[in-house]
Amino acid sequence: MADDTLRIDRSAKTLRTLALERMREAIMDFHFQPGERLVERPLCDQLGVSRSVVREVLRQLEAEGLVQMIPGHGPAVAKPDLGRTDEIYELRALLEGIAAKACATSATDDQIAQLDTALAKLLEAWASGVPAEVMRATASFYEVLFEAADKRIAWEIVTGLNVRINQLRSMTILSQNRREPAIAEMHAIMDAIRSRKPEAAEAAARRHVESAWQIARDALRLGTVQTG
Repeated sequence: MADDTLRIDRSAKTLRTLALERMREAIMDFHFQPGERLVERPLCDQLGVSRSVVREVLRQLEAEGLVQMIPGHGPAVAKPDLGRTDEIYELRALLEGIAAKACATSATDDQIAQLDTALAKLLEAWASGVPAEVMRATASFYEVLFEAADKRIAWEIVTGLNVRINQLRSMTILSQNRREPAIAEMHAIMDAIRSRKPEAAEAAARRHVESAWQIARDALRLGTVQTG
């Protein structure tokens, strides 16, 4: 008789993954507000999955920092912490600056062309006005940037922070008057890379992060997280 104890249930895995993606997107899009309780039964009905799947998803989101367990109340959408937010943006400014500088120093013409393509897709996403599209296109741009910079360890660090970065990014994308400055900042990064000006590329990348950092910091201090 065959031993099925190690057999992978592909359908269940897919269902859990889909539920996790939907919940993650719902939190990023502020369908669920920071601090809002996440009750299992309504989530089962909304997602169309079992309670066991919902519990697994909530545990994963807790590990990612998007959900926190409140004693006596259960799971709730995590509220971004100002101190940790500052640390995340500090790391972003450092790592993205390093990657931009390396690109301006040593990226090939083909790699710069790939960056131009990624930037064009990002501009299309901004034009769409859909925050989720902007976040995906932004993540794709930076993946190309770090690859062209040959900063693989740095990209692994960024990838490990991506869920929290995207939660903060969703706040800044939805803030008023962010679109045009962000586009100008991204153009400045690419102009410096194309011109082979490492110091200017690093400075432009850091300015871009610091601009978003200020918006996120102000929103958290004032408790005025923008929602769609």
